[in-house]
Amino acid sequence: MSDTTAPLPAVLPASIPPLKVGKYTFQSRLLVGTGKYPDMPSMQMSLKESGCDVVTVAVRRANLNDRGSGKSLLDWIGPQYQLLPNTAGCFTAEDALRTARLGRELGISDMVKLEVLADQQTLLPHPVQTLEATRILAAEGFTVLVYTSDDPVLAKELESAGAAAVMPAGAPIGSGLGVINRNSMEIILERATVPIIIDAGVGTASDVTIAMELGAAGVLLNTGIANAQDPVRMARAMRHALEAGYWASGAGRIAKRRYANASSPTSGLIAASGHIGGVPGE
Repeated sequence: MSDTTAPLPAVLPASIPPLKVGKYTFQSRLLVGTGKYPDMPSMQMSLKESGCDVVTVAVRRANLNDRGSGKSLLDWIGPQYQLLPNTAGCFTAEDALRTARLGRELGISDMVKLEVLADQQTLLPHPVQTLEATRILAAEGFTVLVYTSDDPVLAKELESAGAAAVMPAGAPIGSGLGVINRNSMEIILERATVPIIIDAGVGTASDVTIAMELGAAGVLLNTGIANAQDPVRMARAMRHALEAGYWASGAGRIAKRRYANASSPTSGLIAASGHIGGVPGE
């Protein structure tokens, strides 16, 4: 007879709750880039299969003069997505500020993915220039999602400077290495009071799941889909991987053990003699 007094398990919501960043609301926690695809149709189908509603666009690639002609990147993206202009390719705060302001003046958005890179080889963010640009853009009313390293101290400084979301790199841009410094990422997540969106380094779906299991608010990626042998198939995998990681994050995983641990209970077993537990014939 079942125990009718036991509490019923909580009913889970039908879908993952939306992500709020500043004044914006994202229905999907997967943010996807628009570069490096083999062709525009592949990009268009990949965005659809990813389930994303926010896509990043390099301001320097968004040629609004061709919009409506079928030749513009924005024509292929379509109006159903929230555009997130980024300052890709900027190596100084001054250049990044100019690019962000241009994106707003062009009517793309006053939300910006801020990147201020240190050098061409590593494509790691320049900490001083990034912090300076964050302060200025936040003061000018931008909703700043800032790309940074996995440095917990810098992450807090960027938050204090007005970043609406901090986006630490899981690994170097385009490396496909996944989250390579879990300890630092966990510290960033533990101390944050703004959304932490893991950005860069994702190579496959399991990397997205790991990022979400750590407690990230979302994941931003580009190369992992665009350079896959089948970008559309990988985009679908990334969508399901994010959902799996989100639900697993709040489920409480079992403890890791060195040796086996029987999944069936060992007490109350019926021995060969028919007795319950103890030594047969006892």
